[in-house]
Amino acid sequence: MKRKKLWALMMMSVAALSFTGCGKEEAQAPVEEVEFNNIVDNASDNTKQEEVTQEAPSEAETAVEEENREGMYRSELTNEWIDESLKNQRPIAVMVDNEKTALPHYGLTEADVVYEIMNSTANGRITRFMAIVKDWGKIEQFGSIRSARPTNFLLAAEWNAVVCHDGGPFYIDEYLAKKYTNNFSGTFSRVNNGKSREYTEYICTGDLDKNFSNSKYSTEYNEYYEGEHFVFADSELDLTDKNGVINATEIELPFPHNKSTLRYNEETGTYDYYEYGSAHVDPQHNNAILSFKNVILQNCTFSQLDENGYLIYNCIDSGRDGYYLTNGKAVPITWIKAGETDITLFLDKETGEQIEMNTGKTYIALVPSDTWDEVSIQ
Repeated sequence: MKRKKLWALMMMSVAALSFTGCGKEEAQAPVEEVEFNNIVDNASDNTKQEEVTQEAPSEAETAVEEENREGMYRSELTNEWIDESLKNQRPIAVMVDNEKTALPHYGLTEADVVYEIMNSTANGRITRFMAIVKDWGKIEQFGSIRSARPTNFLLAAEWNAVVCHDGGPFYIDEYLAKKYTNNFSGTFSRVNNGKSREYTEYICTGDLDKNFSNSKYSTEYNEYYEGEHFVFADSELDLTDKNGVINATEIELPFPHNKSTLRYNEETGTYDYYEYGSAHVDPQHNNAILSFKNVILQNCTFSQLDENGYLIYNCIDSGRDGYYLTNGKAVPITWIKAGETDITLFLDKETGEQIEMNTGKTYIALVPSDTWDEVSIQ
């Protein structure tokens, strides 16, 4: 697949965002109570033209056949085959609480892309997940749901995603007013899970249908859709011969509160996610481990907004470092995001071309620049 040449973009100057003040969380809207139980060679030899033999299809022929699977298409988020009826459906971006009390998370293995983002400079730099889900119609239970931050709206806009959250500090008000922003806040089900109220809100069956029906939002991509994020490789990508490649079978991230770790699983060819010393499992799907084919680590500066630890990542920027990881290897990259709704492009550090990625789910960590040197890749 042809990659885009983007070196000119790297010369762009991008303004950083800054804010002041402090505030409280938004009030929660009333929500519904529910109960919960716990190419091979195609050339023929002219001397053998008269031979009549029945051979297995070549890899190239198989690839062509796969490109035309009836009723399906390649997902723009993962490159996996999904139902064609979803082609124009916009995804949702779900804010998921990552405090230990909120565990276990339900449904997170259904996400196509998962961001992990420092939510506050306080409390050991606790993180929060933002899960991008394309096929949200299949959700039975997802969450728990918590509040959003300004960074989340800037990243969700890249995907033309509807942000699903429960309020947030007044710093988000500016972003809620943006024409590109669509969001549902505090309008999801409450699950009786024996925890305090802030840990009981989940997206349950029918919640999103009801939310869209009660809004003017389209379920399909609108005028703010910027197109596909990633360039996917035509065949399994091996980084072994890439410049700057290093082994990457265990990655420890500088999020001291939950000690985020990714471990390469040779049997599955994916990275399993661990936090709080244990594998992250999804009871909604038989305790499946949260895992990813692609991992992107993104060195990003941030601006603290007040003494309470509220912050915004300066994710509109260019030329900052990062890593792309797949199949137990990592290569250095750089990245650029030119504007609020512009897609973050991840570039080969040597060529300036957009990187190719493997088919599958992707994990993206916005690593604070002041702790970037603490990232451990082994």
